[in-house]
Amino acid sequence: MEKELLEYGLNRNRRRFLSKLSLGIGSVALGSLLMPDLFNRSRSIEDLESGVPGLPDFAPKAKRVIYLFQNGAPSQLESFDYKPKLREMQGQDLPASIRDGQRLTGFTANQASLPLVGSFVDFKQYGESRAWVSDLFPKTAKIVDDICIIKSMHTEAINHDPALTFFQTGAQQGNRPSMGSWLSYGLGSENQNLPSFTVLISRGEGNSQGVYSKLWSNGFLDSIHQGVQFSSGEDPVLYLNDPKGLNRFDRRQMLDKLAQLNQWSYEEIHDPEINTKIQQYEMAYRMQTTVPDVLDISKEPQSIIDLYGEDCKKPGTFAANCLLARKLSEEGVRFVQLYHQGWDQHVNLPKEITGQAMDVDQASAALVTDLKQRGLLDETLVVWGGEFGRTNFSQGELTKDNYGRDHHPRCFSIWMAGGGIKPGIVYGETDEFGYNITKNPVHVHDFQATLLHQLGLDHEKLIYKHLGRRFRLTDVAGNVVKDIIA
Repeated sequence: MEKELLEYGLNRNRRRFLSKLSLGIGSVALGSLLMPDLFNRSRSIEDLESGVPGLPDFAPKAKRVIYLFQNGAPSQLESFDYKPKLREMQGQDLPASIRDGQRLTGFTANQASLPLVGSFVDFKQYGESRAWVSDLFPKTAKIVDDICIIKSMHTEAINHDPALTFFQTGAQQGNRPSMGSWLSYGLGSENQNLPSFTVLISRGEGNSQGVYSKLWSNGFLDSIHQGVQFSSGEDPVLYLNDPKGLNRFDRRQMLDKLAQLNQWSYEEIHDPEINTKIQQYEMAYRMQTTVPDVLDISKEPQSIIDLYGEDCKKPGTFAANCLLARKLSEEGVRFVQLYHQGWDQHVNLPKEITGQAMDVDQASAALVTDLKQRGLLDETLVVWGGEFGRTNFSQGELTKDNYGRDHHPRCFSIWMAGGGIKPGIVYGETDEFGYNITKNPVHVHDFQATLLHQLGLDHEKLIYKHLGRRFRLTDVAGNVVKDIIA
């Protein structure tokens, strides 16, 4: 084999480059840059159990998803769930009848008291729905007639890692396929020159919780479905460009020969990952011309720059990632996952959440507006929200102008837009303390089932047999929330 490679001029450095390309050393594994062959296939349970994806089960409302994940859990009580009762009872202890024995985290479990605290920021009503939105989100307030605010989300996890993993993979433990991977498996990509699942990360000034590659892992699905992280550096996808001394013609010849060698190996060993390697090199070759064009915002009109804000010209910011998400989605990327870190306000909440909201408010609203004016919102599902909510009582000392909030899984708010979701509505209600859900609860698995439904997938049929068990994103639960579907 070495002799064959040397005939094509592959020296030691070029072999090292290919090794890095295959292994994905750095921020991205190019082993995930692949497209499943989905054309002219129909889905059956037998196919899915055998690991064969197919076409949608029914006519989809959406073609793709942009998920603006607010990592660290933004407080619903300073954003979309207005509770004046908390101001009236400022400093009083949370009634035991309201808490009803709910477990607390280690941060507040041993506090002598749990003093209620109202929001430091005011709320106003907007749009035909008369939705309450805090003054921290003035741009989002202007698009309330385009979004559906869900105030009755709830989850099972009380700490960040399992809660975040639960939202993204349907399980609190790792090593499960993420939502983007499930969509790649079920639907494939609309663009043969770009991955079907991409990940963009930004960080605010607040207290940050980490994000990690298991959140965009393919789990037990084939590695072609893994998410591809784009970095904010000079090389958004590492090891994509040719090394010195290798031109496009040489690269093409090398890839052709390498594919032949790998094909011989596959015929002898029958390892499907060998075919994955063949496709990864081809994808990387095609991406060399596609990615730079997608990342280039120089052709965007000034009106778009003004819409997203000047930060959109700074790679790695939330605004820049929102604009890039629109461009990737416009090019047919099936699932674009954004993570914005910094929402974990256990202390110093008034100052930190103000900065965090400024980071994301304009760009989030701009993305919805931009998609709408391009005629893409109807086919693009946009999601905004974190992994759980925050408590109605203060963590630590409550002063006149400062407080913090602990984790609260029982109720929190997210919003969705486009993709066949009813615009201009508020769904679900919480009690006057903002502690428990009183109407229309939405579990994480319900949310996931609804998301898949909007893309034409039945969450009970999108399964994969692994280790003798049928797995799915929603595990053994989940109901489509039909009341929010247009």
